[in-house]
Amino acid sequence: MSASAYDDSNVFAKILRGEMPAHKIYEDDETFAFMDIMPRGDGHCLVIPKAPARNLLDASTDSLAAVMRTTQKVARAAKEAFSADGLTIQQFNEPAGGQVVFHLHVHIIPRFEGVPLKPHTGEMADQELLAEQAEKIRACLA
Repeated sequence: MSASAYDDSNVFAKILRGEMPAHKIYEDDETFAFMDIMPRGDGHCLVIPKAPARNLLDASTDSLAAVMRTTQKVARAAKEAFSADGLTIQQFNEPAGGQVVFHLHVHIIPRFEGVPLKPHTGEMADQELLAEQAEKIRACLA
């Protein structure tokens, strides 16, 4: 088990309950994928389980499997949508591991030869741009 209990007031729990907006890419019974509002590159999106889990350490194996199935599906679509050369897939656990939002999430970031990741500045991206990028990825899922 993780060091701390799951806190259902985290931003991703609020998104799942519809209390905060998100640019949805994909959803099934177990997972939800949406655009990262502080992207480190074009097409940067997230996959989360619908089941409460602080991180990989306390998620059920079934929930983890569902998250990875969705991660692969969305990653393929994001790579195609942005004609990316590759992808960075990241997942952080606990503060010392770089986790900031304490609901399990996997980052999918399309990557391009010679283009470094943008620094994590905490600056939000333009909402119209995120909506356009979400649509591009959804189109490749169809």
